[in-house]
Amino acid sequence: MPDTPSAPPSEAARRDPLPSAAQGGPLSHALSRVGRLHRIAAGRLLKEVGLYPGQEFLMMCLWDCGPVRQSELIRTMGLDPSTVTKMLQRLEQSGYVRRSPDPADRRAVLVEATDGGGALRAGVADVWTGLEEHTLAGLSPAERAELARLLARVEENLCAGTDDCPPRN
Repeated sequence: MPDTPSAPPSEAARRDPLPSAAQGGPLSHALSRVGRLHRIAAGRLLKEVGLYPGQEFLMMCLWDCGPVRQSELIRTMGLDPSTVTKMLQRLEQSGYVRRSPDPADRRAVLVEATDGGGALRAGVADVWTGLEEHTLAGLSPAERAELARLLARVEENLCAGTDDCPPRN
């Protein structure tokens, strides 16, 4: 007899915490959960340096590339233009980025890190180092290398057959 909503969880439900609709995709469910937990942990750490999750990727791009057109930043990040625009507005209000007309094409907007934004770089690097250690605690160097290899393969699978897969950077 199937469990009813008022009945205590079945033995199978206690052993297998997967939602019933995720039974056909246990690894996809696990990846989603781990990604969400990783983002939450990153958010806690990034808050200490004055950033929200996702903003560090935009800053990393600016630190590595220098001034870049906003349209290129949108393409590189693989996000909706409105999301990047909102992110830039917040970063600009915080004094971390500056937007200005591109001298080569006044219709385009150049984005660059300010000195204040550059000062975040060491803090973000420390956040990512700490997040890596926390995330991978207890894994041997060989297990870490295998996990990196497997995640790269999963990423290839997800990007296969699509033109809008963001570049790895």
